[in-house]
Amino acid sequence: MADKVELLIVGGGKMGEALLGGLLAAGRSAESICVAEPIVARRDELADRYGIAVSGDVAASAGAILATKPDVIPTVAAAVTAAGTDRILSIAAGVTLPTLDVAAGTGVPIVRAMPNTPALVSEGAAAICGNDRATEDDLGWAEEILGAVGRVVRVPEHLMDAVTGLSGSGPAYVFLVAEAMIEAGVLMGLGRPVAVELANQTLLGAATLLAEGRSPADLRADVTSPGGTTAAGLRELERHGVRAAFAAAVEAATRRSVELGSA
Repeated sequence: MADKVELLIVGGGKMGEALLGGLLAAGRSAESICVAEPIVARRDELADRYGIAVSGDVAASAGAILATKPDVIPTVAAAVTAAGTDRILSIAAGVTLPTLDVAAGTGVPIVRAMPNTPALVSEGAAAICGNDRATEDDLGWAEEILGAVGRVVRVPEHLMDAVTGLSGSGPAYVFLVAEAMIEAGVLMGLGRPVAVELANQTLLGAATLLAEGRSPADLRADVTSPGGTTAAGLRELERHGVRAAFAAAVEAATRRSVELGSA
């Protein structure tokens, strides 16, 4: 492409497509976006579905989103800057700003993000941080992009591993809770389809209540009558160390993120 595209998305996988769909739904024009994707069939699929430009190679851009696997991010960052880009947003887990800076090598503003898989249904949680050249405008640009598929917070980079441990890995923790609730319901005599529907809707409803802004402790107190069924169930969860288990899970995932980032 002779001219710079407004937004280049490098990688047409699930997260790249989630961002693409969210941006289009938020009002960004299809003509302003190009997806660089090496697999021909996937390129054709995205072009047909969204009416966007696609390419097998990176192109010059006003802004580039790196949505590829972490192990190829340094190569992709170098290619994007060589093609010419004004700024970069990387959503690759564990790839640090210093690593991105070395790969880019041109003094380009870079924003690092840690999104999570609920972005696929526009309910993601993401944290961002920027390198020394990233201005308020660059951070706002990244927030606008990620805000199309969920909520965004800013953190210093040294906390990105903790973000990974909490919200990055967090959906899997919730899915495990759902599995456990379903199996418990079946154990108590419910048919599996009924247990699945009740457990899933309970988690969705509880999350919706949390999104209204009240504290988890207050919401829990609302449904816990003295000497009642919920109090009995909560007593068992506390007795079996559910809080400690979640703390250990977040700590282990955070520690593993540190290890992967140092590899």
